[in-house]
Amino acid sequence: MMVSGVRQNLLMLQPALRTLTHDYNTLKRQVRDFPGLLYETMREARDEFSQVVKHVQDTNAELLSKYRRELYLRKECHNQLVRLRGNIRVLARVRPITSEDGIGAGAQNVITFDQDDDGILHVTHKGKMQTFELDKVFPPGTTQDEVFEEVSPLITSCLDGYNICLLAYGQTGSGKTYSMEGTVANPGINQRALRLLLSEVSERSSSWEHHLSVSMAEIYNETLRDLLGSDYHSSLDIKMAPGGAGELYVPGLTQRSVRNMSDINKVLELGRRQRATECTNLNAHSSRSHALLILTVKGRETSTGICTTGKLYLVDLAGSERVSRSGAAGERLREAQCINRSLSALGDVFSALRSQQAHVPYRNSKLTYLLQEALSRDGKALLLLQVSPVEQNVNESLCSLRFGDRVRSVELGIPSRKIEQAGATVTESSESESPSPRGTRTTSVRKKLPASVRQRIGPP
Repeated sequence: MMVSGVRQNLLMLQPALRTLTHDYNTLKRQVRDFPGLLYETMREARDEFSQVVKHVQDTNAELLSKYRRELYLRKECHNQLVRLRGNIRVLARVRPITSEDGIGAGAQNVITFDQDDDGILHVTHKGKMQTFELDKVFPPGTTQDEVFEEVSPLITSCLDGYNICLLAYGQTGSGKTYSMEGTVANPGINQRALRLLLSEVSERSSSWEHHLSVSMAEIYNETLRDLLGSDYHSSLDIKMAPGGAGELYVPGLTQRSVRNMSDINKVLELGRRQRATECTNLNAHSSRSHALLILTVKGRETSTGICTTGKLYLVDLAGSERVSRSGAAGERLREAQCINRSLSALGDVFSALRSQQAHVPYRNSKLTYLLQEALSRDGKALLLLQVSPVEQNVNESLCSLRFGDRVRSVELGIPSRKIEQAGATVTESSESESPSPRGTRTTSVRKKLPASVRQRIGPP
């Protein structure tokens, strides 16, 4: 009886056993297939996530492209507005960190750049970041070619009869002389400018005759010296040219005609040898004077007889410095004081031009008096700030950048040139800084704009 009961129970458990066996086998298959299912699920999720990321990247790239295009257009519009207003363009070049900067905290870099805007520069000082917006900023890796490419359109306009001024400004040891003079193997703006102008003269020779003459001078302790003369220690004066035209000239200043690169190299080498330099705590070869390369371009259009005269002033300013840091004493102290006074006078001129004062104090220094023609309504000007990137020079760097920020807002007005035709002098206003097509210079003469349109800045 008991045996039959057990048999009956076993028969009743067989369906349950079969069910458990089926469930076990199903679970076993699921466990075996789980890695494949997990991999497939992760692959699908990864593909979907990649598509989303790619879509976001494409959207961001499109937005960045539109942003950069708008930034470029804004820059172009700003530059056009600057030209129309006659604003002084301000560029900044940051020199590399060198072994002369030493080591330690004082030699740390404090300057960063905006990757999307080449006119933005950031300076970190005492834990705070200060931002400056200029017309163009050149980082330390910038070549001499790239700097010159930016300034060359302004330089060539002297062939069309305009007075042009390019000033290199910054503290002692910030690289001004390197940018302006360069080296034998890698020349600076001075030699490149003269080379470019010789090339332009050659290309325009079918319709224009040009004569280029070069003078080199320095202003040392408020004394104007001729760097190309036989007695460069003698003092020269700045005088008003006879004839009542209001033009300035320097009696006795040597002018050398240049027709080729050999002439140019001889002139530049002679002037470079005679410029005053001394050693200070800030620079082993500190320029103790303002050096001026003055190019006079006289042109005549052969078909009409129209004559133009333009001047190009390339100015390597002496380094601004704090006497407490430069260690200047005795004669070096007197030099530093004269340098700082003349740079202060330059600042006063820019300040008066910026506020459109009726009187601009050009005569407060030899430097500003000599540059009066180019720093008035009849000229075009560009300021190249040279900036040191290290912490120990951050105060001087900030002073230079703030100076440039103020100069950038100066409006000289629409530049004009004087041309002569059939013995009559006519003033012609500029509408664009871009040079005329080579060999196709227009011969039309526009009348002088009325006083209500052209505002004169500076003394009559």
